Amino acid sequence: MVKIAKIIIGLMAAFMLVLIVKDYIQDYKDAYDYELTTNDSNPGDEVLVEIPKDSSAKEIAEILHEKGLIRFERAFVKRLQSSDYRGKLQSGEFVLRKGMNTLEMMEIMSKEDEDSKIIKQLVIPEGYSVDMIAAKCQEEGICDKTEFINAVKSITANDFEYLSDVPSGAEVRYKLEGYLFPATYDISKNTTATDIVKMMLNAFQAYYTGDIKTRALELDMNSYEVLTVASMIEREAKLSHERPMIASVIYNRLNKNMLLQIDSTVLYPMTEGRYDVAELATEDLSLDSPYNTYVYEGLPVGPICNPGLACINAAVNPDDTAYLYYRIVDEEKGEHSFSETFEEHEAVIGGTDTDGDGIADTEPSSGYEDNHAEDEVWSNQTD
Repeated sequence: MVKIAKIIIGLMAAFMLVLIVKDYIQDYKDAYDYELTTNDSNPGDEVLVEIPKDSSAKEIAEILHEKGLIRFERAFVKRLQSSDYRGKLQSGEFVLRKGMNTLEMMEIMSKEDEDSKIIKQLVIPEGYSVDMIAAKCQEEGICDKTEFINAVKSITANDFEYLSDVPSGAEVRYKLEGYLFPATYDISKNTTATDIVKMMLNAFQAYYTGDIKTRALELDMNSYEVLTVASMIEREAKLSHERPMIASVIYNRLNKNMLLQIDSTVLYPMTEGRYDVAELATEDLSLDSPYNTYVYEGLPVGPICNPGLACINAAVNPDDTAYLYYRIVDEEKGEHSFSETFEEHEAVIGGTDTDGDGIADTEPSSGYEDNHAEDEVWSNQTD
């Protein structure tokens, strides 16, 4: 009898458990269906929700669930897909209320904030300096150039870890010079100077990855050194196939402890980053600046512009050459002649070196490069 009683009690317990599970499943289904279909709107606490740009429906549902605004993420996504709001949810900040039905939430999140609408695009060409970008922002009515420069100065390595590559105490014009990635940026009424700077730095971070980082490590260079080389290539090269050739000249001269003698490293400090001087005079070459590679050995103290991806790639992938000199031979095309010896270079220049200092005395520029005309071509190209 005791055994039969235990069996009966076990069956009753199992039956009760089935009923409980069934009720739970039914309650769950009813709650799911209610959230999926209800148009009821009840009072509740307001909740500030921030939807990041390019968020998917699933990601938005996850945010709403975490904020306690919805219970079933799947129900939200399913209702959205069959509603008039499909593909219309916006990014930004929205004030929603607990007790709202999901259609009400979708309606609010589908209303584009007028101040967040894209009103123009800011196009930053390769080779622009911080000062040139600041001037462009002011010319296009996006922000005052002083605001932009102040925003540049306000960013530190705490904001972007890779900026720790900038040497401490470096006597540079701007620590962010070189890192402001040239690209096209969407601008809204809400966009501030700081927003623009951060967009550019985020873009650099997105592109300076993979093979570039690997090659930089192989060359025992950090991002700051790579950008310094790339910035000189950007200001010197106009033809794509010449970028890695000019890179090879730079590295070859560095390896031989030769002065780089690149005119654009004089123009940068002389023009305060504006590159608005067509050509250099002989006396300009003695300008006392840590950027001036006629005066100081090695790389300039920092980048002299913000290079594009092609020149960054050239900086870490130079051609394997023995070239030590180059000179522009076609101003319209921006084509250069490259030489391994000063005698070959002298033949291109047509000058002579009477005092043995490695500079053709009949030329105002160095034996390395007389690119005054090229600087003028660059100015016309980027302005």
